[in-house]
This record gives sequence, structure tokens and C-alpha cells, in this order.
Amino acid sequence: MAGGLFPYRHTGKRPSAFRPRTRQEPLSEMPPSSKPSAPAQELPAPSYPAIESLLEDTPAEDVRALFSPVKEGLAGLKGPKVEVGKKVQAAVAHAEQLLEVLVDTRERLIAESKGAKGRK
Repeated sequence: MAGGLFPYRHTGKRPSAFRPRTRQEPLSEMPPSSKPSAPAQELPAPSYPAIESLLEDTPAEDVRALFSPVKEGLAGLKGPKVEVGKKVQAAVAHAEQLLEVLVDTRERLIAESKGAKGRK
């Protein structure tokens, strides 16, 4: 298989880093890590503009009803697609829960901001 996709040829021997450690080998004999330990960096804040605009521009009831047509379509599946449909239903339910948390958080923040303005 010369000139194949992978130029590496398996020789049958595992490199020491991939060989399982036996009880007799202490940890000190393990090869050192090839990656230098980097100082902890701050990760950029995640941004989801499509979800943000959906939540800001759409009434809460419409967001809650977003997956209704999908759920109705999944309920009508028959035959061999039923198993896949069950997995999709579980994923849709999870996405609905996440969106519900976001809607609730938005409503709470709006209520807090209105309450804060009234105090001043």
C-alpha cells in the first residue's frame, strides 16, 4: 500500500507513550508531556446572535411554540423511521428546555430592570 493516504507504517510495536503501564512501572518512568503547560487564558465570551435576536424580537409564547410543528411531524412518523424520530424528539425536548430557560431569564431580567427604574 505504498503511496496510500497514510504514510505511517505500523511496525507492530507500540511507542512507550501508548504502552499500558504495569504495576511495576512507577509514574516517574512515564514520558514527559510534549505540551508545555500554558498559563490559564480567559476564553472569549460565547456569542449566539441568532438565538439572541430570536429571543429579543419574538414574544415568549411564540418562542415556546417554536417546536410545535416539528413535534407534530415527528408524531406522525411510521415504520423504520420511528426509532430515529424518538431520538429527534429527545433532542427537541432538550432544546425546548434550554430555550425555556433563556425565555425565563429574559423575562426575569426585564422585570428586574423595570423594578430597578421604579426605585430611582
